[in-house]
Formats: sequence, structure tokens, C-alpha cells
Amino acid sequence: MSLSPEIINVLLMVLALMISIIGHEIMHGLVAYHYGDDTAKSMGRLSINPIKHIDPIGSILIPGILYVTQAPFLFGWAKPVPVNISSIIQQHGYGAGIGVAIAGVCFNLALALLASLFLFSGVFDGISKDSWVVLVVLFLVMLIKYNVILCVFNLWPIPPLDGSQVLLFVALKFRFHKLALFLQKIAPYGMIILIVILFVPFLSSFLFYPARILLAFLLL
Repeated sequence: MSLSPEIINVLLMVLALMISIIGHEIMHGLVAYHYGDDTAKSMGRLSINPIKHIDPIGSILIPGILYVTQAPFLFGWAKPVPVNISSIIQQHGYGAGIGVAIAGVCFNLALALLASLFLFSGVFDGISKDSWVVLVVLFLVMLIKYNVILCVFNLWPIPPLDGSQVLLFVALKFRFHKLALFLQKIAPYGMIILIVILFVPFLSSFLFYPARILLAFLLL
């Protein structure tokens, strides 16, 4: 039984999104493990098994709503990988904390760059455009799009996103106490702020503008 093009498209979207968000989380755990924190490893969260990482809201509900409503972008998140960040900072300093916090973003950016390099490497030149070639190209394009969006989204300096953690540790490292205090104060309202931004077209368009610039570079 052959699958319809729409079902194949959805399956590719889900696969690309899961690779992007699970890889993002695993990288946090791997960098933490590099600094001596085996919390994620001991809890089995460095596994590529998607069941261990699925978040009902971030991995299913939000992507589903965005797809059904035909949103111009699709993203989601997995369950955060557990990390003992206090222990890491105590032993290795705020620089290590910054490294752990930014690891997922670095993964997404690297994967988007690699997918773009492969897409435009010329490997598909001269190959007949069979269905499998079209699917591979489509999958690479999806990988680029989702990883760029996840990279930019997670760099927003809004708790609990990675960007806010990086900014917090930078503020603490260089003793910008007022900034650190501000980030800690707004942390309980972070999800509300994010929801407002995502569903207000002007705000989301403005904050996702860097993603459009990067996508234009990687897909042209």
C-alpha cells in the first residue's frame, strides 16, 4: 500500500523535527557529562530513543496546532535533559554553565549548516529526479528550516530558553547583578511571555527575522 504525498510529507516533517529537538537536548547532557555531571547519563537521557524525550505539549500538541493552523513555521521541544548546573558551575565556573546552556543551539546550527552543505554539494547533480531523490532533498530542506528556527528561538533571552540561561551566566560571570536579578524575577512568567510573543504576529515576525536571514543564506 503506497502512502499519499501528504502523509509522506508529515512523516518527514516529524522525523526532521524529532532529530532536531532530541539532538538539541542530548547535546546539553553530553556537554554536562564532559564537565563531570552524569545526571543525564544515569537517567538514560543520552539515548536517541524518542520515547525518552517526548514532551506531550512541546513534542506533540504545539507542533500539531502549528501544522493544523498552517503556521508559517513549525517547531517544538523535548523534555529538558536533567543537568546539575549548580554543581557544574561550582566546579568549573560560569563559563562551563554557558557551554552547557548553548550546546543545544550549537547542535542545531551545525546540523543546519551540514544539511545545507550536503544539499548544495553537487551530489544530486546528474541524478535522475526519482522519488527517493526528491524525498531526500525535501528532508534536507526540512532539517535546515527546523534547525534554524530552533536555533534562533532558543537564543531568545526569555526564560526558560537557552538564551536566557546564557545571558544569566554571562551576567553572573561579569557581575551584572541587576541584569541577573531581572532575569530571575521574570523567570516565573517566561512561558506566558513566550505564548504572547508566538501568537502576536508582529512580535513573532520581528524575533524570527534572524531566522529568515539565515534561511535565505542556507537555502539559496
